[in-house]
Amino acid sequence: MVIDCLETLLPQAREVGAFVVVVDNASPDDSVSRLVAWVQAQGASDHVRIAASEENGGFAAGNNIGIETCDAPLYLLLNSDTLLREGALRRLLQTMAAEPRVGLLSPRLEWADGEPQESCFRFHRPASELIRAAATGLVTRALGRYEVAMRVSSEPLRPEWTSFACVLIRREVLRDIGLLDDGFFMYFEDVEHAFRAREAGWQVLHDPDARVVHLRGGSSPVKSRARERKRLPRYYYESRTRYFYQVHGRAGLLAANLLWTLGWGIASARRLVQRSFQPPSNEAEWRDIWINFGSPLAPYTHPQQGKE
Repeated sequence: MVIDCLETLLPQAREVGAFVVVVDNASPDDSVSRLVAWVQAQGASDHVRIAASEENGGFAAGNNIGIETCDAPLYLLLNSDTLLREGALRRLLQTMAAEPRVGLLSPRLEWADGEPQESCFRFHRPASELIRAAATGLVTRALGRYEVAMRVSSEPLRPEWTSFACVLIRREVLRDIGLLDDGFFMYFEDVEHAFRAREAGWQVLHDPDARVVHLRGGSSPVKSRARERKRLPRYYYESRTRYFYQVHGRAGLLAANLLWTLGWGIASARRLVQRSFQPPSNEAEWRDIWINFGSPLAPYTHPQQGKE
């Protein structure tokens, strides 16, 4: 999957004079040697470096390793499960050059068949948790301004945050607010980083004319497990707790949990009268949302520890 990504990225990187860092988060197999062999076979040693981490510190930590590997005016964070459409990188660079107050810029994310994905969002707020758990049109319409996902648009958007599956970040943003918070193992670190960037006066922009395929779910099992209503990994809820505490404080975290519980009650009542309705929450989520409530900044539980 990483090689597929590199095959679309490398020609565009060469075209614009960009340098590529592939961060291996302590893969337990021969990934590093295979990637090194591929880079050598492509004659790309001057354009691609493999940075092998001794431990898997998660999404934020991995991206921070890549950022710290080189000094650059712009950093493109790119998931391993992405493929760049033709001209995507050049388009992002052109747009960023034309928008000096934009600190974070994202492309249109789409499926392999060209169908667009939601990739622009409003910040998660306590009321958003009511919408998420209730999954009921009446609630969503009443609280529409708190709905996290924004509708896909063919026009440029200025969302509150955007997916970090592919995002271009100015060096000045990192200078002003620092790197991604590696206290998150995975999930919510992109929302929190965008929040800090906006607090520092930077804008977030989405340019749909730059297009990137996102295979989605290739980097973690969370989305597939959510679709199947299976219990999510513990680190997801640890990240959720950390985010709400950092952005909304302890009162905001409590409000988020209570409003989620209210939404869960609405969904459960709906299920009693509408048998075909399937609440989106898994059976353990009413308990899991309270993970780390008493210590919201506690270190995450690494998934390799096998603790649910």
